[in-house]
Amino acid sequence: MTAPIPRDIPDLPAIPGKPALKPSPVPATAVVTPVRRPAAAAFRLLVALTATAGVTLEILLGDPSRTLGYFAIQSNILLTLVMALSARRAWTASRPLPGSVLGATLLYVVIAALVHHLLLVNEASPFSLTGEAAAPTGWQALAHHTLHTVTPVAAVLDWLLLTGAGRLHLRQASTWLLYPLAYLAFSLIRGELLLPGTSDRYLYPFLDVDQDGYKKVLGNALLLGLSFYALAILLVALDHARPNPLRYPWKTGFRL
Repeated sequence: MTAPIPRDIPDLPAIPGKPALKPSPVPATAVVTPVRRPAAAAFRLLVALTATAGVTLEILLGDPSRTLGYFAIQSNILLTLVMALSARRAWTASRPLPGSVLGATLLYVVIAALVHHLLLVNEASPFSLTGEAAAPTGWQALAHHTLHTVTPVAAVLDWLLLTGAGRLHLRQASTWLLYPLAYLAFSLIRGELLLPGTSDRYLYPFLDVDQDGYKKVLGNALLLGLSFYALAILLVALDHARPNPLRYPWKTGFRL
């Protein structure tokens, strides 16, 4: 025989505090169904092809050894690779590229565009170019506008309209400046290796040691570096303040 079940079961004491949930080893991709984004893939592929066409034109119209030394050319080559990979991942519903890679690429093409429009072709700038370099014609003009205007604007549009918000972090801003710093070293070493009087010995007038000397060139580089760092911080701030185009476009979150 079994013991009779008591009619009144005493209440158990309450557990103090809220129970802590253990982290789940299951990734979010196993819970949320991956979504293909053909429109984003098509746009990014178009940007990659446009940047490729602009770089190819520049190489065919000039000296490849000199052309590949420009910051705008190198940043657009990086943009081509990143956009092509991002297009593939959007088409196959794979995880997007890390935010640090996307942020760095965006920063570099925006830097190239701002330097070109504010310093090199602006007549009020002390570093403005002259002659055909300032106002190219024909295919050269098409290549210049493509690499300094079209692709940077397209990269910004992709970031604003097709990339999730809140993926950039303030700690990444200083890391992004390693490439401009390496480019400064490359430009100065390249100038030292070329013979004095060589055409385009220094590719940018604000880095022309022959004309201004190392003291002024390094001063220019310091001011530009501080400006680039401020621009990187601005991109991070905007990334956390802007709406998320992929989810909840009316909400913003400012978390560094």
